[in-house]
Amino acid sequence: MTARNPRLAKIHIARKELALDDGAYRKMLHRLTGKTSSADCSDAQLDAVLEEFKAKGWKPSVVAGSAVTRPAAGKARRAAADHPVARKARALWISLHQLGVVRDRSDKALEAFARRQLQVEAFQWADQGQGYKLIEALKAMAEREGWSQDTTGYKGQAAIQLLKSRLAALIAKRQAEAAD
Repeated sequence: MTARNPRLAKIHIARKELALDDGAYRKMLHRLTGKTSSADCSDAQLDAVLEEFKAKGWKPSVVAGSAVTRPAAGKARRAAADHPVARKARALWISLHQLGVVRDRSDKALEAFARRQLQVEAFQWADQGQGYKLIEALKAMAEREGWSQDTTGYKGQAAIQLLKSRLAALIAKRQAEAAD
């Protein structure tokens, strides 16, 4: 067994554990290596693919003695997207839930929304441009509900505080209206 075989096995395990379909996998592989098959990749390219999987939330199985510890069959879960754009999308999603616009505040529901909006298998595989498209769609939903997203003249924490205070005021207004 050569040093390549364990790398190839890890790539196929990671792909399965991240629930990555064939098309998305080959697209990612081509983006990283210029090839569409891991068998055609050099050792350095295989290492780059493994690093990409790790960056997307895959954690290699831990070897304890001779047994390999893995999630139980059928229990593999896709890691939530955790880049800055994903965190912002998640914050907007939860805020829209608090406003009553979104019924299900879960990451699974956000993932389904992102899949419909961006036509990607998983939000964690979306590029920055696609992520910003999702952010803009969520902001448009907020604007339609009366939650202004304009932070002109504010930066950093001041902009965040402004958005939070507008959200709280809108929720309070809606609760007062519902009580009448």
